[in-house]
Amino acid sequence: MIALWIVLGIIGLLLIFFIFTFNGLVRLRNQVKNAWAQIDVQLKRRHDLIPNLVETVKGYMKFERETLEAVTKARNVAQQAVGQGVGAQAKAEGELSSALTRLLAVVERYPDLKANQNFLALQEELTSTENKISFSRQFYNDSVLGYNNKTQMFPSNLVAAMTGFKQGEFFEVKAEAERAAPKVSFEQPKT
Repeated sequence: MIALWIVLGIIGLLLIFFIFTFNGLVRLRNQVKNAWAQIDVQLKRRHDLIPNLVETVKGYMKFERETLEAVTKARNVAQQAVGQGVGAQAKAEGELSSALTRLLAVVERYPDLKANQNFLALQEELTSTENKISFSRQFYNDSVLGYNNKTQMFPSNLVAAMTGFKQGEFFEVKAEAERAAPKVSFEQPKT
């Protein structure tokens, strides 16, 4: 009889362990989903700002059509990448960031544009959005790290394997232009 109680106790403890581990995995997976949703909100905001920025800049930058087209194309590609997985979206957003960086570098050659209040407001809004995207990416990657640790470490990896939990994908910067430090120049434009 005592052996039966011991066996039932062990089974009960294993069941409790399984339940707590499973619930922990679900909580972490949901945290990763929430973190991704926060990135998605900020990316949508950035996508919405870009047409206004391009329209404001277009009047001043008559000879920079290629730069404007590159930004518009990168925005369209980034919007199409939504829902195609973290890797595809990260790549598309990296290309968009590179195109925006090139656009803002070209703007430096146009003092009238840099003084335009509408442009300045849009630039400030875009800078704020970029900062929020950066913070959201960091939170997302931290969430993925916690989730991946739980799905890979013993003994929770046993529960993860039995219940179909897969590793999360990090939001990684792959575009070299986004990794590079921006170049700052204090030279006056030549007229």
